[in-house]
Amino acid sequence: MLRRDLLVGTGATALGLALPHSAPRAVAVGRSHALSLLGEPKLPANFTHFPYVNPNAPKGGDVALAAIGTFDSFNPFIVRGVAAAGVTQIWMTLMRGSQDEASTEYARLAEWVEVGPGRDWVAFELRREARWHDGAPITAADVKWSFETLRSHGRPFYRAYWGDVTDVLIESDRRVVFRFRNGENRELPLILGQLAVLPKHWWEGRDFTRPLLEPPLGSGPYRVESFQPGRTVTYRRIANWWGENLPTERGTNNFDVIRYEYFRDATVAFEAFKAGQIDFRVENIAREWATGYDFPARRRGLVRLEEIPHELPTGMQAFVFNIRREFFRDRRVREALMLAFDFEWANANLFFGAYTRTTSYFSNSELASSGLPSPEELAILERYRGRIPEEVFTQEFRLPVTDGSGNNRDNLRRALELLHAAGWRIDNRRRLVDAQGRPFSFEMLLSSPSFERVALPYAQALQRLGIEMRVRTVDTAQYQARTDNFDFDMIVDVFPQSLSPGNEQRDFWTCAKAREPGSRNSIGICDPVIDELVELVIAAQDRESLIHRTRALDRVLLWNHFVVPHWHSRTFRVAYWDKFVRPERTPRYGLAFDTWWIDADRAQRLNEERRRANPT
Repeated sequence: MLRRDLLVGTGATALGLALPHSAPRAVAVGRSHALSLLGEPKLPANFTHFPYVNPNAPKGGDVALAAIGTFDSFNPFIVRGVAAAGVTQIWMTLMRGSQDEASTEYARLAEWVEVGPGRDWVAFELRREARWHDGAPITAADVKWSFETLRSHGRPFYRAYWGDVTDVLIESDRRVVFRFRNGENRELPLILGQLAVLPKHWWEGRDFTRPLLEPPLGSGPYRVESFQPGRTVTYRRIANWWGENLPTERGTNNFDVIRYEYFRDATVAFEAFKAGQIDFRVENIAREWATGYDFPARRRGLVRLEEIPHELPTGMQAFVFNIRREFFRDRRVREALMLAFDFEWANANLFFGAYTRTTSYFSNSELASSGLPSPEELAILERYRGRIPEEVFTQEFRLPVTDGSGNNRDNLRRALELLHAAGWRIDNRRRLVDAQGRPFSFEMLLSSPSFERVALPYAQALQRLGIEMRVRTVDTAQYQARTDNFDFDMIVDVFPQSLSPGNEQRDFWTCAKAREPGSRNSIGICDPVIDELVELVIAAQDRESLIHRTRALDRVLLWNHFVVPHWHSRTFRVAYWDKFVRPERTPRYGLAFDTWWIDADRAQRLNEERRRANPT
């Protein structure tokens, strides 16, 4: 299933929980307040709020958050430009996913959703009270216009996810129907529920394909109050917002003002947090979590640290080869470079032992392959024998393991054997060269200096093989432009997953997306077998077949060595100045920061402590 942050650009996490294999996979037909791929929704039609919120949470207060790089647009839906952090809270989606359930969405802008008997259409009926910030009603025409505009001019993944939609019909001012090619795409109704609805009347006369530096009209809980391009943007909560008491919104959106301050890099942003300029951060650097929070405000109890467990699938983060480049097209070369990375040394010396190695594209879930293929997986894979690596059938996929001492000789020796078999040799200058004498030299492109401490030791290990890897860090805008156009040799990328993979796999792995600028197929994979496996995953009609098909796809991806897998954590590490309160219950599949609120008494005490510490 598509992650909501891929559709509307938020920081929302993936949905999904694997229910027993007997649970149905197809969305139930008929009229309902919710959609679910894995059985019945937990919450009834008359539910008043999500179970992980405080429905009586007080509103008020200001929150300062950090963003890295720059921004030059309030249009997050197109390839051009760099969108402002937080901008998607301006708009509403047709439905909203529960962070406590797998692949389940509840009516939001829509009051009801209806799935046809053959599952070849879905209809959304909008709420009568739904309004844009200018007071105009939100209509079915807005929904149709948003869909058609995003599919025509939006980022490439829209075309991938919505490829099976054949027609959009307006049946009344409040009812819109999406018709499908057939009823096989089981998750398409939920994906359409994630559509961010945009105001047709506001965009008329404006060019949707260009970056926008005019605060856009929205329907959501916040509006743009002020901004300075590349420096700061402030959002203010809408007073008497029409959707405040919707079941999907009650207890959320509790801050009056959310301000994003932009910093050149993560190091400067961290210093701003320690100085009290930033109120909340999620820490993703293990070294900082272990050693970086010993500063005066923390010692005085003004800053709190928490590790909050989650049950999210962790997907795949990795060093990613751009196999469009000639020197990465040979699988043996990619495997050799994978062998050169010493995770155990990095985990011990850089990460304080905080991470688990990622060994699947669907890690931390039952969808991850392990051991040898099951009979069900073999039934899928046998038809591709001779077209996929033979190891898929005969070996368990395992990443190399070292003792963590930094002595990686055995793996480097094996890597050199693979490189020699692929036609590379060491010349008299101790460089690895091809048959034409061209040296093996490439660039690792980064967007943040924080990854340099991982990339530079890796470059040293490759140097022992005669390979030159240059590490280059560029600003956010340049990085996005280059990666959108696949102008890189190697990058760090993340392929997020839910427990209900489907249409988004086309954007990650298929031929059509390998050639489309701005797609998520950063690797450049174009393999008819993988295309077929992706379609099998999308067409799975029950949980059991989805598991077997996804594991088969996972094995083929792993044995092709398209990436050098990284690591993952199973907790959110959060640091915040002590003015926040969060609900007693944390959702299983998200941090849900929008359910937190500010305690006025704590905020006042905090301000007094800050004044005493800085009397000037």
